[in-house]
Amino acid sequence: MSEQVHNRIAMLRAERGVSRRALAEALGVHYQTVGYLERGEYAPSLYLALRIAAFFEVPVEVVFATEPFPLLGSGNAG
Repeated sequence: MSEQVHNRIAMLRAERGVSRRALAEALGVHYQTVGYLERGEYAPSLYLALRIAAFFEVPVEVVFATEPFPLLGSGNAG
C-alpha cells in the first residue's frame, strides 16, 4: 500500500499567482519545502496541511488526497 499524499498546491499557487517563496513565508517554512510538497517528495504534517488549506481558504480535502486527483477536463461534461 502506497502512503503517498497527492496535492494540488502547484495548481492553487498558479491559479492565485502565489510564488513558492511567498507561500513558504506565509507558512513559516523554507521555500524548498513547498517544492518538495508539490512534487510529492514530502508529506506534510497535519498541522502544515491545515495551514496550507487555510492559506488558500479551501477545505483540506481540496488540497490533499490519498488518491491521485482526476485530471481536469476528464469528466463527462455536456
